[in-house]
Amino acid sequence: MTARIIALASDHAGYELKAQIGAQLSAAGFEVLDLGCNGPQSVDYPDFAAAMAEAITGGKAERGVLICGSGIGISIAANRHAGVRAALVHDVTTARLAREHNDANVVALGARIVGPEIAKDCVTVFLNTAFEGGERHSRRIVKMG
Repeated sequence: MTARIIALASDHAGYELKAQIGAQLSAAGFEVLDLGCNGPQSVDYPDFAAAMAEAITGGKAERGVLICGSGIGISIAANRHAGVRAALVHDVTTARLAREHNDANVVALGARIVGPEIAKDCVTVFLNTAFEGGERHSRRIVKMG
């Protein structure tokens, strides 16, 4: 497993933003593992959350980015899988805290909620922020399973 591989998935509502985030990640030197969807046709976000969970828990990628219309459904679906800590973020502060305090390994974004520039900033901060660690945060991560 390498930290340079980032899994990326969306439903139809997040398809355009996924393309923009994918281009950003590639330009930053990351290898993008695109898990779909592959067009604007209606699809079911739990299928793409499951593909993300498999990529994360299977060691194909260390971190991931999920996108749906609100970010809510896809983050709920992803968090049903053991080993995934998906955090729905709306700004760089929530992206930073998701990593520092919760050791999130997947960031979820709402394409109909945040604009593309804010979304790109969130991804950058998420990928460049380390888990703060410490007894307090680590204890809570263990309790989440």
